[in-house]
Amino acid sequence: MEEAIVRKKKIFSGIQPSGELTLGSYMGAIRNWNALQSEYDCVYCIVDLHAITVRQDPAQLRRRCLTQLAQYVACGLDPEKCILFIQSHVPEHTELSWILGCYTQFGELSRMTQFKQKSQQHADNITAGLFTYPVLMASDILLYQADAVPVGADQKQHVELCRDIAQRFNGVYGDVFTLPEPLIPQVGARIMSLSNPANKMSKSEPDGCVNLLDKPEDIRRKFKRAVTDSETVVRFDPESKPGVSNLLTIYAAATGKTITDAETEFVAGGYGNFKAAVGDAVIELFRPIREESERLLSDKAYLEGLYRLGAERAHVIAQKTLRKVHKKLGFLPR
Repeated sequence: MEEAIVRKKKIFSGIQPSGELTLGSYMGAIRNWNALQSEYDCVYCIVDLHAITVRQDPAQLRRRCLTQLAQYVACGLDPEKCILFIQSHVPEHTELSWILGCYTQFGELSRMTQFKQKSQQHADNITAGLFTYPVLMASDILLYQADAVPVGADQKQHVELCRDIAQRFNGVYGDVFTLPEPLIPQVGARIMSLSNPANKMSKSEPDGCVNLLDKPEDIRRKFKRAVTDSETVVRFDPESKPGVSNLLTIYAAATGKTITDAETEFVAGGYGNFKAAVGDAVIELFRPIREESERLLSDKAYLEGLYRLGAERAHVIAQKTLRKVHKKLGFLPR
């Protein structure tokens, strides 16, 4: 008797090319993606459509998309094991987004925490795109019938809304969409700013943010200036020592050591030696990624072939889902 074929579960995730990939995006997302690609069918995207909720410089956006693709591969994402593509190259994302928008309540979108925060930050530029951002994110996920979505804790609300939209649609038309689960990594999932450890590491705070392609001397400088406290004890205590605790988290994630081992290692060294050691650990972690990214970026033809092939593979899956949606809605076949 033939053994039944077990289908791998599917994962979708993406990062905006609105800036350089950071230490936070690597430890909180990409390294986790790398670990998942042998266990799941993975679809990883450069979400350039999401990036334009804030005005982008066209030349910079093109450069960042290509650079981010190179970094994805340099970080270990294997085009043979997963689908790598650029969001705007698969038009089904925007088409499904309109359809799902018709099954999303205004009140649901207005309650999104990220929308409230960004509306306050950009009070003079609250666009419809910023408001409907979670619907496009839902279409990204549901197009590929993803079982799980690797996200940070701050994105969990968006995945929950995606589930609500899918359940609403399925409730009317039957079993159309897979209901995704948020997959939140437990280790290194939340790296905080070096300059303000109360905030998540972000491209919007350049001094507190370490980028994958930063030069070693820039990384050392940023860690040397990292905010700690008035004590000299290296101890993990996120409440009273957020800066030191963030550095311990980074050091443990970069070296593979436990927080306890890291505390013991620096018990008598003071903050100067500690910060230098964390910087050196990150430099060594990023060295092969930076070197491989630079090599890949020197071969534009390879990268263009890679994103075209990725879009073709993504399109096949997305078109299958969209045809099913069209049929359920009563649209005439094309």
